Amino acid sequence: MALVPSYIQNLANYVPGKPIEEVQRDLGLEHVDKLASNENSLGPSPKALEAMAKSLSGLHRYPDVSGFDLKTKLANRFNIKTNNVILGGGSEGIMSTIMRTFLLSDDELVSAANSFIGFRVLANASGRTVHWVPMKNYRYDLEAMADLVNDYTKIIYIANPDNPMGTYITREEFDEFYAHVPERVLIILDEAYYEFAQAKTDYPDSMTYRYDNVITLRTFSKAYGLAGVRIGYGFAHDELIRNLNKVKEPFSPSLIALTAGSAAMDDDEFLNKTLAINTEGYAFLRESLASLGIETVPSVANFITTVWSSEERAAEVSQSLLNKGVIVRNLNAFGWPNCIRISIGVPEENGRCIDALKSIL
Repeated sequence: MALVPSYIQNLANYVPGKPIEEVQRDLGLEHVDKLASNENSLGPSPKALEAMAKSLSGLHRYPDVSGFDLKTKLANRFNIKTNNVILGGGSEGIMSTIMRTFLLSDDELVSAANSFIGFRVLANASGRTVHWVPMKNYRYDLEAMADLVNDYTKIIYIANPDNPMGTYITREEFDEFYAHVPERVLIILDEAYYEFAQAKTDYPDSMTYRYDNVITLRTFSKAYGLAGVRIGYGFAHDELIRNLNKVKEPFSPSLIALTAGSAAMDDDEFLNKTLAINTEGYAFLRESLASLGIETVPSVANFITTVWSSEERAAEVSQSLLNKGVIVRNLNAFGWPNCIRISIGVPEENGRCIDALKSIL
């Protein structure tokens, strides 16, 4: 008998964007801009930094397993009860708990092919049948996904906005899709980039639905600049949350993460600055890339995906940018071999990226 199941043996490791230190070490560069992982180039929320510093003396204690302070703030902000909130180590941590809590041996999953790679890893690692539906015009093909829902379907995953394309499904599209989904099927709405997309009038903010079979996932990693402390949250019917809490790790998130998330929620000034810089940066990059004849996918997130003539050309441009100290994300691992995702940074980073592209082209 094999010690490791075949679906784990065949699983590809998740490969993140290169860290700055690795590029500096390997290429001997003094300055490197990382525009590969959709991080907040402004840094962490200042209020979160201050709160984390004050909490360091309590690191010998376990964190509050209930996450009372953060859950209370989230419940008040979104007009729900604390028993509708779950906390985790980023949205991926909660996704993992969802898999372990609700999937039975014969259950199946449905999602878009070439969407968020973190979910793909978790879904394939579950050993269950997954129906991967090709995207259409860089967007979720909800009609095709609805056609694949059957008696064994347990979980449908939708990243809205999508990563790595930055596209989104509209309220009308979601309503039409939901009408074809049985109540026994769980829909995971991953809204990791919610803060950047919420201003769109046709964006289907899942908190306006309150469906019993929808689990909303969000994170502090992006807009609040807390990717390094791993803090995410989810909203769902209290019965779903109650069962998720039975399975999740009891002391996750950490004390530092809970402290950071709670303080970040009070930092509206930082959030507004982040959104303003992102809007400005998106306009600059979109216009600059167009002037260079580079095709882009319209995005409502904090990144822009560029489309190149071939897989070879995309790989060549990615490496050339890396050699010039600009880390971007070649999307070959996502299943988009001719695409490069560029995170929106602060103005200086965006400018250096465009200058590097000009010299390469």
